[in-house]
Amino acid sequence: MKRRTLITAAGVAGLATATTATATAGPAAGKPARTKVRTGLERLAGSDWETVRADRVGIVSNLTAVDRQYRHLVDRMHAAGVRIGGIFGPEHGFRGSARVGGDEGFSTDARTGLPVYDGYRVTHDRWRAMFTETGVRTVVFDIQDVGARFYTYIWTLYDSMTAAASLGLRYVVLDRPNPIGGRAFGPMLKPGFTSGVGLREIVQQHGMTVGELARFYNGEFLSTPVRLEVVECEGWHGGLFAADLDVPWVMPSPNMPTPDTAAVYPGTCLFEGVASISEGRGTTRPFEITGSPGFDYRWRDRVAGHDLPGVALREAYFVPATGKFAEQLCCGIELRVTDRAAFDPIRTVVAMLVEARRLPGFAWRDDNPGRPPFADLLFGSDRPRTMIDAGATVDDVVGSWQPELSDFNRRRKPYLLYPRA
Repeated sequence: MKRRTLITAAGVAGLATATTATATAGPAAGKPARTKVRTGLERLAGSDWETVRADRVGIVSNLTAVDRQYRHLVDRMHAAGVRIGGIFGPEHGFRGSARVGGDEGFSTDARTGLPVYDGYRVTHDRWRAMFTETGVRTVVFDIQDVGARFYTYIWTLYDSMTAAASLGLRYVVLDRPNPIGGRAFGPMLKPGFTSGVGLREIVQQHGMTVGELARFYNGEFLSTPVRLEVVECEGWHGGLFAADLDVPWVMPSPNMPTPDTAAVYPGTCLFEGVASISEGRGTTRPFEITGSPGFDYRWRDRVAGHDLPGVALREAYFVPATGKFAEQLCCGIELRVTDRAAFDPIRTVVAMLVEARRLPGFAWRDDNPGRPPFADLLFGSDRPRTMIDAGATVDDVVGSWQPELSDFNRRRKPYLLYPRA
């Protein structure tokens, strides 16, 4: 694959002044109006790249770094004459063509001729070597996150920030909205359970933008803080979700097709830690539908008995084309969020796990000898899994992490950039 998709010839947006007011785009063809948000990319482009033009720049990015005309950050900066030393891609690569857990390796960008480096699961020393080799003095980060601790782009942010700090580089985050809002949910990552799906102590659904996370990392985790700048969004607040906004949705990864997927993902990704249940990979609704060949209607009915807020449960049948139970008929549940403000994806999936654990054939995934079960890495500790195994109620499991969630909300408060309800 030699050409990036979903990009056009670069252009420079007109200069616009900063404003904190929220504007609303007009409705089209009977569709509800959407809130207008200017991303960090659009604000920086509107200033004619003022804060980065004097430096040689490295860009940590992927296919999501587009403006509302789907023009890519790299193309716009290159066309504007900004000196770019190299591009650094996360999981799935800069172009987004690699599958889960994969990368695209080293390549040359066909449009710009710039070198593209693999920044996924590389060591601190490798990050330092890449920055040194490319001669960059400022690192720019622009990737759309989806708001879950185990979505690896936020750890690419952390690793590249740490390396930049050790080299005395400047780090600029072009912020984007958190597509699932500004509330935090779920348990805290505990020492001993770090992995590629969670490197430091944050909760499962962190409720922060990448700019806010960068500030949190800098203040809480980096022994040598990086020279950090965040180009903030205009018009976003923590009560807005991706479906409310006029910001284009580009699939951040192959199994994140829509904002509906992102809404349930902080919960249903936990099924990746269950050997006996498909998380819906290999279907057109990954993470929104889950199930198993051994299940029938009773799983859905028992979960519905928990009266979960903000979500409707549909008895679902599906045949995954790939992944767990490929080409096998599965029965399970489709989640449809009906009230985003009330919906707690992690509580919902705890209820699903509690009821699934009572069914014959249930099995946690445990295929990595010498390491904790994958469910523990996703939860961030072994406490939720062991409580579910012991027959704890949903309220008991969810209640077990409320003190650490409250503490996280207190700790993150000084780093927040946007209002919360």
